[in-house]
Amino acid sequence: MKEKIRIASGQGFWGDLVDAPYTQVTAGPIDYLVMDYLAEVTMSILQKQKNKNPKLGYARDIPELMERILPVCIEKNIKIITNGGGVNPEACAEAIMEVAKKLSIKKMKIAVVVGDNIKDNIDEIISAGCNLNNMETGESIVKVKDSLLSANVYFGAMPIVESLKLGADIVITGRTTDTGLTLAPMIYEFGWKETDYDLLSAGTIGGHILECGGQASGGNFLGDWQSVPDLVKIGFPIAEAYPNGEMVITKHDSLGGKVSFETIAEQLVYEIGDPKNYITPDCVADFTTVHLEELEPNRVKVFGIKGFEATEFYKVSCSYSSGYTSSGSLTYSWPQALTKAKVADKILRGRLRNLDLKFDEIRSELIGYNACHGPLATELKEDNINEVMLRVSVRGDDFKSVERFGKEIAPLILTGPPSVTGFAGGRPKPSEVVAYWPALIPKKLVKPEVKIFEL
Repeated sequence: MKEKIRIASGQGFWGDLVDAPYTQVTAGPIDYLVMDYLAEVTMSILQKQKNKNPKLGYARDIPELMERILPVCIEKNIKIITNGGGVNPEACAEAIMEVAKKLSIKKMKIAVVVGDNIKDNIDEIISAGCNLNNMETGESIVKVKDSLLSANVYFGAMPIVESLKLGADIVITGRTTDTGLTLAPMIYEFGWKETDYDLLSAGTIGGHILECGGQASGGNFLGDWQSVPDLVKIGFPIAEAYPNGEMVITKHDSLGGKVSFETIAEQLVYEIGDPKNYITPDCVADFTTVHLEELEPNRVKVFGIKGFEATEFYKVSCSYSSGYTSSGSLTYSWPQALTKAKVADKILRGRLRNLDLKFDEIRSELIGYNACHGPLATELKEDNINEVMLRVSVRGDDFKSVERFGKEIAPLILTGPPSVTGFAGGRPKPSEVVAYWPALIPKKLVKPEVKIFEL
């Protein structure tokens, strides 16, 4: 058993800093690079891409990235774990194998975790007595079954652990929990058991700290953010993990950013729901037991964590088509910019009303004034804003109504208040609304599978 392992975060979402993974593997010693590419809406985007081309459906940044980091990772024996396989992890593995051949790499093993994509098995699952009821509304998935775009089970760390036991240099998964990517190497390296709930919870919380990349090392920091040094070269967080479940969160010394009690504490409360019951496929972690100790600059110890047995369910993330939306914007300038924008909005709504169009919702935002805080925005006593952007959006099931809305924005330029600019790109066009359907499925109805690709 190793004395410790160093697990580095390389991506917090698909679209994160392109150079972060390369920097993590070159700026200092690490044992694992974990990269989280997936969000709920990402799965539907990837599914659409796969529907158009069976060779797509994964994060397409990955092959190009691998050209840069594979030689380094092989030389330094750094293992790579990512859920960037999306809805087509096998195609992702094949693309990486092609990169390896191009680089004349002679020996490499990729493990692919499949089985999370249940979109084509919905009828079978319903027949087995699971209606995949919406966790928020209680409705059966039958209601939206014909409109489903994607349906993926959140697997945990164990299939990745199996992959590492099979000798994988790279593990590519589909919809795996963000925390499972980091927990898996701890289980594998330290021999933790499925019943070591405190240890599993510690690793899960370590994964939660790493999952958003630079958000734990000074990015998007709500505290004294101006004190964070050199965000130009921000260093993503690294978990220095120990067999007893304790961790030290740090970063490479040569990089910018900041790992402190405050940055880690802030990340800990990010999207956790009930802090005493953070439910994952591997365990239920108790965030109220977390202890933090700042050992020295950029080294924060995380310890004392307790946890409980996992539930008998996996979470399922489904997306479905739910009508159409369209947005258009105009910018009004001083004087009376805010007044002009408000009047323009009133005129537009009147014209839409006269056309008897069918919308489920019309939303107006005055960017620079109330777009972030809505009705809580401070009411201005005087209209002295230099400029304000009016953005109006509509949503509804009637395509023709949403399309017609797009023809009413540009006419405001010559038929509404003066001093308008900022109209570019042509008429806004309808785009499909992708809605979210969260559900639970008994673990016994789904089985992960590991496939090996090898040079």
